[in-house]
Amino acid sequence: MRTERANHGGQIERRDLKVIVGAAIIEGGRVLACARSAPPEVAGMFEFPGGKVEPGESETAALVRECAEELAVRVEIGERVGRNVRMAHGRSVLKVYAARLLHGDRPQALEHSALRWLTAAELDDVTWLPADAPIVAALRPMLTRG
Repeated sequence: MRTERANHGGQIERRDLKVIVGAAIIEGGRVLACARSAPPEVAGMFEFPGGKVEPGESETAALVRECAEELAVRVEIGERVGRNVRMAHGRSVLKVYAARLLHGDRPQALEHSALRWLTAAELDDVTWLPADAPIVAALRPMLTRG
């Protein structure tokens, strides 16, 4: 993705937005929420697992890789959840996709301090990172329809 803005001289600057992807892993009407362990200012807040899309990598390939690295699971990526969320002072955009676990894999907290499976009614029981919070509203109907 590209963004444009005028610099102090009025000239247009173009730069590529970094794409961050997140996985809303859904199983049995519940979604996996992961508590950050660092940095200290967000430790204990919840997020959807994921990370940066590397150059030459598709968004879905990045999510498959990130879920394997962070949770030691294999996933199948589905539909987009919610809208693009601008983050990091406008330099990045978060895109979240629904996902499902494959081959009976069970998530492990390799990079997070805790994992919680949340129903639609429990989504507000945790404190979400600001970038992930807008996705929660879009996720609620997906959980209630099973």
